[in-house]
Amino acid sequence: MARAGPALIHAGILAAAFLFNLGQGVLRPSMPLYLQRVFGANYRMVTLIPVVFGVGKWLASLPTGYLLSRRGRALMISGLLVIACIDVASMATSSYGVFLGLRALGGVGWAMFATVATAAMVMPAAQRRGRAVSLLMMSETSGLLLGSAAGGGLYQHAGVTIPFLFEAACMVVAAVAVGRWTARAPDEATTPQRPQHRHLLAEVLRTPGVLLIGGTNAVLIAIQTGTLVFLFPLYLFERAGVGPEAVGFLVSLSVLGRLGALWLGGSLSDRWGRMRVLTPGLLIYAALLGSMSLLTHPMLLGVWSFAIGAAAGVVAAVPTALMSDQVQHPLQGVAIGWLRTMTDGGQIVGPLVMGFLADAIDLSAPFLFGAALLAGTAWQCRRQAGVMSDAITVGGRGS
Repeated sequence: MARAGPALIHAGILAAAFLFNLGQGVLRPSMPLYLQRVFGANYRMVTLIPVVFGVGKWLASLPTGYLLSRRGRALMISGLLVIACIDVASMATSSYGVFLGLRALGGVGWAMFATVATAAMVMPAAQRRGRAVSLLMMSETSGLLLGSAAGGGLYQHAGVTIPFLFEAACMVVAAVAVGRWTARAPDEATTPQRPQHRHLLAEVLRTPGVLLIGGTNAVLIAIQTGTLVFLFPLYLFERAGVGPEAVGFLVSLSVLGRLGALWLGGSLSDRWGRMRVLTPGLLIYAALLGSMSLLTHPMLLGVWSFAIGAAAGVVAAVPTALMSDQVQHPLQGVAIGWLRTMTDGGQIVGPLVMGFLADAIDLSAPFLFGAALLAGTAWQCRRQAGVMSDAITVGGRGS
């Protein structure tokens, strides 16, 4: 029987990523309401959920990278089924502490799926890595967008536990998609062989540019979660004086801008080079984010929201593709796991730092601080661009 080719493997992973994020998206608007209704949760209890989820991801990403070469497909399927079981258990518990622990385990399941899925997308074709990562992120963003739009309606009209059942069903179908569409493909087709020597992470971290790439991704996700997801809606409500419906519309413009620019950024980085896209993209992103604090008119904020989302989308896929370019093929599983660990660290720290700045200084402070971080990162990328290019040319790591 013929083995599944890379195109079929990618199709299975993209379908699973869409379903995965569709389920996650449904829970986004409905879980805070569920927590308040079932546990009488306050704001602190609600905001602990994404924190413990991020901690679970952070703890599991690097170990998943080490196991990736032997258990790639099995890890993806197991991660999806773990989340499905956790959703069912979350509905059954009446203890907030138990619920919190279950959501942390959900982060572990997320890492098991997403780390392997990312590695499987970027490894086979060095010349198209930017577009491959963009496709994966577009599938994720599309699922989140549709799920978020439907989550509130499911909670209100179908029942308070239906969003959990919906996500569990999405995870089961995604697991079937991964198992069916990659069943005839050996793990070696999607993951590298593990080298015989030890201390793999140390070797990855010695690769030129790897620390900068991890830091760049951490900065991007810290700004995304800490500023755009949590504080941008409050800024629109308090500074621009728009109502909740208009806030939702303006935020959706940012998501649409990101979705439309993901493919552009990945494609341009494949054609022109990663740093030629990443460095100016970071600077444009910084300028747009910093100038946000000067705007109060709803129409201008709508334009800026779309533009910021587009700028974030252009640079979003580049660090992952660049990481895969830099490291040797047998080390890519560990490298992707470490990159995910850095990203998850940004997701944990970002909301804490940006929230502190907003409380201690002003609501515009996180936007200005995020702009400064982006500009500083762009400067570091410009400094190390030549070193990383030389590493690819001399070492042949991108092959």
